[in-house]
Amino acid sequence: MSYRFHDILLAATAAERQALFSQPLILRALRGEVSRPAYREFLQQAYHHVRHTVPLLEACRARIAARDDDRLAWLLPALDEYIEEESGHEQWILDDIAAAGGDRALAEASTPGHAAEVMVAYAYDQIARGNPLGFFGMVLVLEGSSVALALNAADRIQQALDLPDAAFSYLRSHGTLDQEHTAHFQLLMDDIHDPADQAAIVHAARRFYRLYGEVFAEIAATAEALEAA
Repeated sequence: MSYRFHDILLAATAAERQALFSQPLILRALRGEVSRPAYREFLQQAYHHVRHTVPLLEACRARIAARDDDRLAWLLPALDEYIEEESGHEQWILDDIAAAGGDRALAEASTPGHAAEVMVAYAYDQIARGNPLGFFGMVLVLEGSSVALALNAADRIQQALDLPDAAFSYLRSHGTLDQEHTAHFQLLMDDIHDPADQAAIVHAARRFYRLYGEVFAEIAATAEALEAA
Protein backbone atom coordinates (compact mmCIF):
# COMPACT_ATOMS: atom_id res chain seq x y z
CA MET A 1 0.00 0.00 0.00
CA SER A 2 1.34 3.43 -0.92
CA TYR A 3 0.81 6.28 1.54
CA ARG A 4 0.33 9.92 0.73
CA PHE A 5 2.86 12.34 2.15
CA HIS A 6 0.45 13.88 4.67
CA ASP A 7 -0.04 10.43 6.25
CA ILE A 8 3.72 9.89 6.29
CA LEU A 9 4.25 13.32 7.88
CA LEU A 10 1.77 12.62 10.67
CA ALA A 11 3.28 9.19 11.36
CA ALA A 12 6.83 10.54 11.33
CA THR A 13 6.00 13.25 13.88
CA ALA A 14 3.66 11.29 16.15
CA ALA A 15 6.11 11.08 19.06
CA GLU A 16 6.84 14.80 18.97
CA ARG A 17 3.15 15.64 18.75
CA GLN A 18 2.43 13.45 21.76
CA ALA A 19 5.23 15.15 23.70
CA LEU A 20 3.70 18.56 22.95
CA PHE A 21 0.22 17.55 24.06
CA SER A 22 1.67 16.04 27.22
CA GLN A 23 2.82 19.49 28.34
CA PRO A 24 1.27 20.09 31.81
CA LEU A 25 -0.17 23.47 30.79
CA ILE A 26 -1.93 21.98 27.76
CA LEU A 27 -3.32 19.13 29.85
CA ARG A 28 -4.63 21.66 32.38
CA ALA A 29 -6.09 23.79 29.60
CA LEU A 30 -7.98 20.81 28.22
CA ARG A 31 -9.49 20.38 31.71
CA GLY A 32 -10.25 24.10 31.99
CA GLU A 33 -7.74 24.49 34.82
CA VAL A 34 -5.93 27.62 33.66
CA SER A 35 -5.43 30.86 35.59
CA ARG A 36 -6.01 34.31 34.15
CA PRO A 37 -2.27 35.09 34.21
CA ALA A 38 -1.60 31.87 32.29
CA TYR A 39 -4.26 32.63 29.68
CA ARG A 40 -3.03 36.20 29.21
CA GLU A 41 0.56 34.99 28.94
CA PHE A 42 -0.53 32.44 26.32
CA LEU A 43 -2.15 35.26 24.35
CA GLN A 44 0.90 37.48 24.70
CA GLN A 45 3.28 34.81 23.39
CA ALA A 46 0.77 33.97 20.64
CA TYR A 47 0.87 37.63 19.62
CA HIS A 48 4.65 37.46 19.32
CA HIS A 49 4.62 34.54 16.91
CA VAL A 50 1.36 35.28 15.08
CA ARG A 51 2.56 38.76 14.11
CA HIS A 52 5.29 37.04 12.10
CA THR A 53 2.92 34.73 10.22
CA VAL A 54 2.43 36.97 7.19
CA PRO A 55 6.12 38.02 6.93
CA LEU A 56 7.11 34.36 7.16
CA LEU A 57 4.60 33.37 4.49
CA GLU A 58 5.87 36.18 2.26
CA ALA A 59 9.47 35.12 2.79
CA CYS A 60 8.60 31.50 2.07
CA ARG A 61 6.76 32.49 -1.11
CA ALA A 62 9.69 34.62 -2.29
CA ARG A 63 12.21 31.81 -1.76
CA ILE A 64 10.01 29.26 -3.54
CA ALA A 65 9.49 31.66 -6.45
CA ALA A 66 13.25 32.25 -6.60
CA ARG A 67 13.81 28.52 -7.09
CA ASP A 68 12.10 28.95 -10.47
CA ASP A 69 10.89 25.38 -10.26
CA ASP A 70 7.81 24.74 -12.39
CA ARG A 71 6.98 21.77 -10.16
CA LEU A 72 6.28 24.18 -7.28
CA ALA A 73 4.50 26.96 -9.18
CA TRP A 74 1.16 25.61 -7.95
CA LEU A 75 2.17 26.45 -4.37
CA LEU A 76 2.38 30.20 -4.98
CA PRO A 77 -1.39 30.86 -5.25
CA ALA A 78 -1.92 28.73 -2.15
CA LEU A 79 0.57 30.88 -0.24
CA ASP A 80 -1.12 34.03 -1.55
CA GLU A 81 -4.39 32.72 -0.11
CA TYR A 82 -2.75 31.99 3.25
CA ILE A 83 -1.28 35.50 3.34
CA GLU A 84 -4.64 37.11 2.69
CA GLU A 85 -6.41 34.99 5.32
CA GLU A 86 -3.78 35.50 8.03
CA SER A 87 -3.43 39.27 7.70
CA GLY A 88 -4.31 41.19 10.87
CA HIS A 89 -4.82 38.21 13.17
CA GLU A 90 -2.30 39.56 15.67
CA GLN A 91 -4.74 42.42 16.30
CA TRP A 92 -7.39 39.91 17.37
CA ILE A 93 -5.00 38.68 20.02
CA LEU A 94 -4.39 42.17 21.38
CA ASP A 95 -8.16 42.69 21.55
CA ASP A 96 -8.48 39.42 23.48
CA ILE A 97 -5.77 40.48 25.93
CA ALA A 98 -7.67 43.68 26.66
CA ALA A 99 -10.96 41.79 27.08
CA ALA A 100 -9.22 39.39 29.47
CA GLY A 101 -8.12 42.27 31.70
CA GLY A 102 -4.66 42.84 30.25
CA ASP A 103 -3.05 45.99 28.90
CA ARG A 104 -3.27 46.01 25.10
CA ALA A 105 -0.59 48.66 24.57
CA LEU A 106 1.77 47.03 27.04
CA ALA A 107 1.35 43.64 25.36
CA GLU A 108 2.02 45.14 21.93
CA ALA A 109 5.17 46.88 23.19
CA SER A 110 6.47 43.82 25.04
CA THR A 111 9.31 41.59 23.91
CA PRO A 112 8.70 37.90 23.26
CA GLY A 113 9.70 35.23 25.70
CA HIS A 114 12.91 33.36 24.93
CA ALA A 115 11.12 30.28 23.61
CA ALA A 116 8.77 32.19 21.29
CA GLU A 117 11.64 34.28 19.98
CA VAL A 118 13.74 31.20 19.24
CA MET A 119 10.83 29.45 17.51
CA VAL A 120 10.23 32.43 15.21
CA ALA A 121 13.96 32.81 14.54
CA TYR A 122 14.18 29.14 13.56
CA ALA A 123 11.31 29.64 11.11
CA TYR A 124 13.08 32.55 9.41
CA ASP A 125 16.34 30.59 9.36
CA GLN A 126 14.69 27.53 7.85
CA ILE A 127 13.28 29.67 5.04
CA ALA A 128 16.43 31.72 4.41
CA ARG A 129 19.18 29.16 4.98
CA GLY A 130 17.48 25.80 4.59
CA ASN A 131 14.64 24.53 2.46
CA PRO A 132 11.78 27.07 2.44
CA LEU A 133 9.23 24.26 2.32
CA GLY A 134 10.31 23.43 5.86
CA PHE A 135 8.04 26.30 6.92
CA PHE A 136 5.12 23.95 6.37
CA GLY A 137 6.38 22.06 9.42
CA MET A 138 5.48 25.14 11.46
CA VAL A 139 2.07 25.28 9.80
CA LEU A 140 1.41 21.66 10.78
CA VAL A 141 2.34 22.26 14.41
CA LEU A 142 0.62 25.60 15.03
CA GLU A 143 -2.58 24.96 13.13
CA GLY A 144 -3.02 21.45 14.50
CA SER A 145 -2.41 22.69 18.03
CA SER A 146 -4.79 25.62 17.75
CA VAL A 147 -7.57 23.34 16.51
CA ALA A 148 -7.10 21.03 19.49
CA LEU A 149 -7.01 23.88 22.01
CA ALA A 150 -9.82 25.91 20.47
CA LEU A 151 -12.27 23.08 20.01
CA ASN A 152 -11.52 21.20 23.22
CA ALA A 153 -10.44 23.85 25.73
CA ALA A 154 -11.89 27.30 24.95
CA ASP A 155 -15.31 26.72 26.53
CA ARG A 156 -13.79 25.16 29.65
CA ILE A 157 -11.28 27.97 30.06
CA GLN A 158 -13.94 30.63 29.58
CA GLN A 159 -16.24 29.06 32.12
CA ALA A 160 -13.46 28.62 34.67
CA LEU A 161 -12.16 32.18 34.30
CA ASP A 162 -15.57 33.85 33.85
CA LEU A 163 -14.35 35.85 30.87
CA PRO A 164 -16.48 37.35 28.07
CA ASP A 165 -16.68 35.95 24.55
CA ALA A 166 -14.59 38.94 23.45
CA ALA A 167 -11.57 37.40 25.20
CA PHE A 168 -11.64 34.33 22.96
CA SER A 169 -11.92 35.71 19.43
CA TYR A 170 -8.45 34.48 18.40
CA LEU A 171 -8.75 31.03 19.90
CA ARG A 172 -12.26 30.32 18.64
CA SER A 173 -11.87 31.86 15.21
CA HIS A 174 -8.62 30.01 14.67
CA GLY A 175 -10.20 26.78 15.76
CA THR A 176 -12.74 27.07 12.97
CA LEU A 177 -10.37 28.62 10.45
CA ASP A 178 -7.58 26.16 11.14
CA GLN A 179 -9.97 23.24 10.71
CA GLU A 180 -10.43 24.48 7.15
CA HIS A 181 -6.69 25.10 6.82
CA THR A 182 -5.91 21.61 8.09
CA ALA A 183 -8.01 20.05 5.34
CA HIS A 184 -6.38 22.34 2.77
CA PHE A 185 -2.94 21.63 4.24
CA GLN A 186 -3.47 17.90 3.75
CA LEU A 187 -4.18 18.44 0.05
CA LEU A 188 -1.08 20.63 -0.29
CA MET A 189 1.16 18.11 1.41
CA ASP A 190 -0.13 15.26 -0.73
CA ASP A 191 1.01 17.17 -3.81
CA ILE A 192 4.61 17.46 -2.58
CA HIS A 193 6.55 14.57 -4.08
CA ASP A 194 10.21 15.56 -4.00
CA PRO A 195 11.99 13.48 -1.31
CA ALA A 196 14.22 16.41 -0.28
CA ASP A 197 11.21 18.68 0.22
CA GLN A 198 9.37 16.00 2.16
CA ALA A 199 12.40 15.38 4.38
CA ALA A 200 12.73 19.12 5.08
CA ILE A 201 9.09 19.36 6.17
CA VAL A 202 9.36 16.32 8.45
CA HIS A 203 12.59 17.61 10.00
CA ALA A 204 11.18 21.09 10.59
CA ALA A 205 7.91 19.76 12.01
CA ARG A 206 9.81 17.71 14.57
CA ARG A 207 11.77 20.79 15.61
CA PHE A 208 8.67 22.99 15.77
CA TYR A 209 6.83 20.52 18.00
CA ARG A 210 9.75 20.70 20.43
CA LEU A 211 10.06 24.48 20.16
CA TYR A 212 6.34 25.05 20.66
CA GLY A 213 6.42 22.75 23.66
CA GLU A 214 9.12 24.99 25.12
CA VAL A 215 6.86 28.01 24.54
CA PHE A 216 4.14 26.37 26.66
CA ALA A 217 6.64 25.40 29.36
CA GLU A 218 7.85 28.98 29.56
CA ILE A 219 4.26 30.31 29.66
CA ALA A 220 3.57 28.01 32.61
CA ALA A 221 6.69 29.16 34.46
CA THR A 222 5.94 32.85 33.84
CA ALA A 223 2.33 32.46 34.96
CA GLU A 224 3.42 30.64 38.10
CA ALA A 225 5.78 33.50 38.96
CA LEU A 226 3.03 36.07 38.37
CA GLU A 227 0.60 34.16 40.56
CA ALA A 228 3.16 33.91 43.37
CA ALA A 229 4.03 37.62 43.28
